[in-house]
Amino acid sequence: MGSLDGRVALITGAGRGIGREEALFFAAEGAKVVVNDPGVAVDGTGGDAGVAAKVVEEITARGGQAVANTDSVADRHGARRMVETALESFGDLHVVVNNATIERNRGLIDLPEEDFDDVVAVKLKGTFAVTRWAARHWRDRYEAGVRADRAVVNTSSGSGLLNPLPAQASYAAGNAGVAALTVVAALELGRYGVRVNCISPSMARTRLTLAVPGMSQEPPAGRFDPLHPAACAPVAAYLAGAACPLTGQVLSVRGGTVAVNHGWSVGGHVHKDGLWSVTELAEQVPELPTDDPFDKLAQALTGALGAVGRDRLQEMINTLLDQGRPAADAST
Repeated sequence: MGSLDGRVALITGAGRGIGREEALFFAAEGAKVVVNDPGVAVDGTGGDAGVAAKVVEEITARGGQAVANTDSVADRHGARRMVETALESFGDLHVVVNNATIERNRGLIDLPEEDFDDVVAVKLKGTFAVTRWAARHWRDRYEAGVRADRAVVNTSSGSGLLNPLPAQASYAAGNAGVAALTVVAALELGRYGVRVNCISPSMARTRLTLAVPGMSQEPPAGRFDPLHPAACAPVAAYLAGAACPLTGQVLSVRGGTVAVNHGWSVGGHVHKDGLWSVTELAEQVPELPTDDPFDKLAQALTGALGAVGRDRLQEMINTLLDQGRPAADAST
């Protein structure tokens, strides 16, 4: 008996990386899986229907049940079709795992508007679109008297929640938006028996992170690999299971560590019974405890780069931004 026996799961971006590992793990736990992936490159260009088909072949070869879908989550009609694929193939849908993402990294000064739009369209709008169509089906089933646990597992990133990275304005913004959308959806959809949670992978070895120093190194055979994308799969499966009580939560996953995120929270404050003057604020606000984004980023990168001082970090940021700068400024 698997933890997901009898459940139908739609997993977006399931052709490679974290999504692929989730699809394989879900199937091994007894779920019937819709493997969605248009097979695009990291930047969202191109397409290869064979990417999703290959994962389906792996699942069926191991005795599981799966079908492929190659629609884009950024297309609202495509989002609807992938939900319909689950219903037509397996008769119901219990779980949606929103994993699809793309990256187009460049400093915000040089970032074309269409690149920002395309990244957010996949990461944030895609999460919304697939969830919306699934939720409409679940609402209809609930109002028809069908009571069943339904679950959405969204995917965010440490770049967006804990340590937004330079050159990732669109990616960080999209991922932060996914975390906020998770909480809103949890509050709205609970009335239909739908739980909505989010995982936030950090330092996982995928196509998006292979260029980061140290990410391509693998431990000796037989030893636990904390950077392997498979580390996220059991956490997603736990959140997808009917026995899971959680909703509205964001869990960071880094190797074998799973931590609850508390998001933006109120820190130290100053108070006055009346309207502040700029002079008064200038005197008091600097005394409040604050987090330095450079220090936070340096601390977050320690696992991959070792200890990094502020000057060295600024050097690295400058190099990263200069590498993404076009040869000549463009009006885009």
